[in-house]
Amino acid sequence: MTVSRMTTKKEWFGEWFDSPYYHILYKDRDYTEAQQFISRLVEKLAFPKQAKVMDLACGKGRHSIYLNKLGFDVVGLDLSAQNVEAARQSGNSHLHFYIHDMRRVFAEGVKQFDYVLNLFTSFGYFAEEQQNQQAIESAAQALKKGGVFVLDFLNPDKVISNLVGRERKTVEEINFCITRQVDDQHFIVKDIWFEDENRPFHFQERVKAISKKEFIQYFEAAGLEVQQVYGDYYLNEYDAQKSDRMIFVARRP
Repeated sequence: MTVSRMTTKKEWFGEWFDSPYYHILYKDRDYTEAQQFISRLVEKLAFPKQAKVMDLACGKGRHSIYLNKLGFDVVGLDLSAQNVEAARQSGNSHLHFYIHDMRRVFAEGVKQFDYVLNLFTSFGYFAEEQQNQQAIESAAQALKKGGVFVLDFLNPDKVISNLVGRERKTVEEINFCITRQVDDQHFIVKDIWFEDENRPFHFQERVKAISKKEFIQYFEAAGLEVQQVYGDYYLNEYDAQKSDRMIFVARRP
C-alpha cells in the first residue's frame, strides 16, 4: 500500500482522515450501535417524514445512507475528498455528498435544514478556539427556524480519568503503537506509530477536551437554545462522572 508521508502543511485531520490507514485502524467500529443510536434519536426528536438532514463530517457516508433509508432527504458534508468520493457511490436524488469544511457556511444550504447532525466526536479538532465557534455558527446558519442541531461528543471528564497511556493493536497485519496524553492546552492527544512495507509512519489525533459549559457558550453565542444533554447512545441523562458521551440538542428559535 502506498501513501504519502504526513506533512506539516495540512491540519492533522485533513491528512489522517484521508489516509487509508485511518480506515484500517478503525475498521471494527460498531456501525450497528451507530444505527441504533440514530434510530433512537429520530424517534425521540420526532423527525417529520419529509425532514431535510445535514450530516456534518459524514466520513464515507454510512450514517447519511442509513438516514436516507429511513426516508429522509440527506446532505452529507466532509472535508476528506476520498471520503466524499466513496460516499457518492451511494448517492441518489435524496442523498447528496459534498466536500466541505465545517468552519465555513454551506452556501447551498443556508436556512434549509430541519436537522444538522454532528455525530461520533467529529468536533474539537481545531487549534484555535475561535474556529470551534465558527463551526457552530456555520451549522446554526444551515437551520430553518425551529431547526435542531445535534452534536455528539465524548465526555472529557470520563475520558481523561480513564485514559490508557499506551496500547498496541494489530489490524490487517499492521502493528499500531498508540500513546495518549493530555497536553498543556487541554487537548487529548493520540499518537499513532506503525510501519508498512518497511516504511515508518506517524499520525496524530488531537481532540480538545471541551466542557459542557464551553459547549453551551458556543451554542448560545450562535443563537441556539440548548434543550437537552444526553449521556449515552440510549439517550439517558448526562452525568459528568459516569456518562460516556455528551449529546447536545440545541434548537434555533
